[in-house]
Amino acid sequence: LLSLKLESRTKGKLQKQICQVVLDHFEKQYAVELGDAWTSVRDVLTHPFCWQYAVLLNKFSQSAELESTLRAKGYHPAFQGPLPYLPASLKCYIRRNPGRFPAQKHQAGKLKGYYLLNAASLLPVLALEVKDGEDVLDLCAAPGGKSVAMLQCAYPGQFHCNEYHDLRSRWLKQTIESFIPDPLINLITVSKLDGRQIGDLKPEFYDKVLVDAPCSNDRSWLFSSDVQQATLRLIQRKELSSLQFQLLRSAIRALRPGGSLVYSTCTLSKAENSDVINLVLSSCSDVVPVDMREMAKAVSQEFTFLGGTEQHELLVLPEKGRAWGPMYLAKLKKTSST
Repeated sequence: LLSLKLESRTKGKLQKQICQVVLDHFEKQYAVELGDAWTSVRDVLTHPFCWQYAVLLNKFSQSAELESTLRAKGYHPAFQGPLPYLPASLKCYIRRNPGRFPAQKHQAGKLKGYYLLNAASLLPVLALEVKDGEDVLDLCAAPGGKSVAMLQCAYPGQFHCNEYHDLRSRWLKQTIESFIPDPLINLITVSKLDGRQIGDLKPEFYDKVLVDAPCSNDRSWLFSSDVQQATLRLIQRKELSSLQFQLLRSAIRALRPGGSLVYSTCTLSKAENSDVINLVLSSCSDVVPVDMREMAKAVSQEFTFLGGTEQHELLVLPEKGRAWGPMYLAKLKKTSST
């Protein structure tokens, strides 16, 4: 009964917070870009009580009890299909029912057992295919979930997590301290550099680069409590694609020939997704797109993808029972020196 009361209170609270200015803007844009799919996507995005949360286990703080608790609560392992890349050490649990597993508080000197996240956030990590000994850059790493996930998959030679924004950089450091044990932490460099400059500072240094770019975060923007701030965000939204393009160019410079790059955002916006990738492909002769259809097929049980996209890109559309995303990702490979 108490949980029902809490849920109805949460429903009421979250329902009231929808920012009409943002919703109107999305209606105009996404009805055109997504067509009929927008109606069901909007239903999920505007009703947080149907959102789902995945539980990513921390292999550095393993607990058999945790896995049996998750199973008892109706969770099952995600990613059952024959994925091209799925390390056994990456364990993620999901369930069809909405709701969030209890979060763990940060305690200095104590590792957390799991990380709560949108299951679609793991797709860029799976697409990047990090192997032991590779030098890896997470260019826009805060809050750190994808960095933590990459370290569940492999032991990089050098692992560079960068976050330019001051507050988010502190958040990133705390996440890494909460999940990664001491000996491994020494392999991780956390920096606060302007991501647009890393390509010049570290040319052709990395085997793999993740660009989880700053974007219009559709889920959180819909619940902006400050209308003025929301309006300003929508005005500044037009400038994001330019920043994303510059970050990608920098990432390409930082990549070794033969290395791979994954670009991701948590927005549905075409201007910040395929338009940015198309601009990179048309202006950078040293990168080629990488086909991700095999990966998409292997995870089609868990995720709904927008149809009609290019073979090197995926856009996860949230729907009821599979309320993951929005998450856009595209994969590129560097062919030669710049």
